[in-house]
Amino acid sequence: MKKIYLLLAALAMISYAHGQRTLVHCGNLIDGKSNEAQPQMSIIIEGNKITAIQKGFAKPGADDKLIDLSQKTVMPGFIDMHVHLENETNKDQNLQRFTLNDADVAFRSTLFAKKTLMAGFTTVRDLGGSGVNIALRNAVNQGIVVGPRIFTAGKSIATTGGHADPTNSYRKDLMGDPGPREGVINSPEEARQAVRQRYKDGSDLIKITATGGVLSLAKDGSGPQFTDEELKAVIETAKDYGMHTAAHAHGTEGMKRAVLAGITTIEHGTKMTEEVMDLMKQKGTFYVPTITAGRFVADQAKVPGYYHPLVVPKALEIGPQIQETFRKAYKRGVKIAFGTDAGVFPHGDNAKEFTFMVEAGMPPMEAIKSATVVNAGILGITDKVGTLEAGKLADIVASDENPLTNIKTLEKVSFVMKEGVVYKN
Repeated sequence: MKKIYLLLAALAMISYAHGQRTLVHCGNLIDGKSNEAQPQMSIIIEGNKITAIQKGFAKPGADDKLIDLSQKTVMPGFIDMHVHLENETNKDQNLQRFTLNDADVAFRSTLFAKKTLMAGFTTVRDLGGSGVNIALRNAVNQGIVVGPRIFTAGKSIATTGGHADPTNSYRKDLMGDPGPREGVINSPEEARQAVRQRYKDGSDLIKITATGGVLSLAKDGSGPQFTDEELKAVIETAKDYGMHTAAHAHGTEGMKRAVLAGITTIEHGTKMTEEVMDLMKQKGTFYVPTITAGRFVADQAKVPGYYHPLVVPKALEIGPQIQETFRKAYKRGVKIAFGTDAGVFPHGDNAKEFTFMVEAGMPPMEAIKSATVVNAGILGITDKVGTLEAGKLADIVASDENPLTNIKTLEKVSFVMKEGVVYKN
């Protein structure tokens, strides 16, 4: 009898837990669908999902939990399409390539993941690390680590000496000859092998470095680094395996080749011309501007000794251009996806991107949508997140002021919920 009683009691507790609702009273609601904020709204949550949204402040029942955000503006959890959760900028970052083990990188990454979530970013796209980022994604999914929902590229794909060749500037006896397994390719055949290796490793998407880059220890910061045939092999193979593609690109020619080959997103896009912009509009390619990173590296390059001597001239040249490129691309009608390159600057400062986008001419509501419903569409998860509506996961953030009148308020959100669990209040 005692066993039966305990079983019935346990079942009753489970039933009670499933029946309990959480009511969120919202002073203003930006739901990701409407172009206007809606005053005095209520979000009804059961478990990890939104079950209803209604006008007015719903009266809680005896068993309901009430979260009072009646003085705040409530929005969907933000999505950052370009982060690097394995590391964070510091003056010793080049030395750490030789002194940190994978376990060291993994433990540090948990702190960066938590900082990102606390900044209101409930979903991110990690665009390249060592592969520790795959384990981090799994740990977050399993509830072992507190962090955002992660879609990761694992290790970026480069050509020999290219921006994501992990052995650039190594001593010759350490340099070796990395290949497709390490994400370095030099032919269409190796490109296909590298994509398949990323799939085998557990990556969600493919990231390539279509041109030189700023922070790599190599002289070139913008020249094209993939042939048309290599790009075609990467993108076609990725599609075969159900993965979309992202291209780091600063220079015009590498960008143009990637767009023509069918890349999903262009990252940075510093030297984007009107011709490339029009090609992106024609192809439906998204632009991920990463203005915050550009401004950060331009400032830090003026600090003696912060960056390697090979990096400094590239940072001073390329960094200051990105915000102006964004302004032109937005005005011309290129599709914009919010992304920051966090890790190049300190994690948790991701929302500064909103301020820079608005400074460059994008209306606040469009900037918010670029970080919510637009990015959810690229990731193929609009059935789960990106808007606040019945049936979606309860990913919710709130700011003290209305971001439609003061966009900087998003740089310090006061409430974060992911899948119905409150992480910041």
